[in-house]
Amino acid sequence: QVQLVESGGALVQAGGSLRLSCAASGSFFSIDVMGWYRQAPGKQRELVAAITSGGSTNYADSVKGRFTISRDNAKNTVYLQMNSLKPEDTAVYSCNAQAVYSTLYVKGNFWGQGTQVTVSS
Repeated sequence: QVQLVESGGALVQAGGSLRLSCAASGSFFSIDVMGWYRQAPGKQRELVAAITSGGSTNYADSVKGRFTISRDNAKNTVYLQMNSLKPEDTAVYSCNAQAVYSTLYVKGNFWGQGTQVTVSS
């Protein structure tokens, strides 16, 4: 019911910046929460940042002060502005959406395909 397409992943140097985008499309009534997760080689997938439809946000401690999540509800798009990138930020970043997709108020979690972010030292 929801398709998520990420873009913006790239190879960047340490200290650089990158902006990820995730656009949602498909058949759904609303998207309550959108967020970004990442999984580095040999690591568990972790929540990076999330944002509600009302604009409330939360961040992983490791990215606070460096990353900013934002959302354009009209475009059903979520962004992740990443500044002061570090090699340890290298990971596959995946977009997640919690959406209502039926008249019975059925909710589901949907995932994008992921986009690779590589930070060189």
